[in-house]
Amino acid sequence: MATVYIPSLLRNLTHGQEIVSVPGSTIGQVIDALEQAFPGIKDRLCNEQGLRPGIAVAIDTQITRLGLRQPVENSSEIHFLPAVSGG
Repeated sequence: MATVYIPSLLRNLTHGQEIVSVPGSTIGQVIDALEQAFPGIKDRLCNEQGLRPGIAVAIDTQITRLGLRQPVENSSEIHFLPAVSGG
């Protein structure tokens, strides 16, 4: 199962868990598994078109380019990276 690092803004949905393991062979399947375990998380990560604007995904330190179709290995580490703004 892939290891997913949960950003602090989403930890209220994971009961404070920072790291979770879920099955899936694509980012879309990983998000679906997260949604089953933690209802509401998919709405925070995705909209009707795919990943929400301002959300990037890194798999094993590489930013993905295929969105929800990006392949994931069982040993992958996944980070959801919300946009940071400020001045």
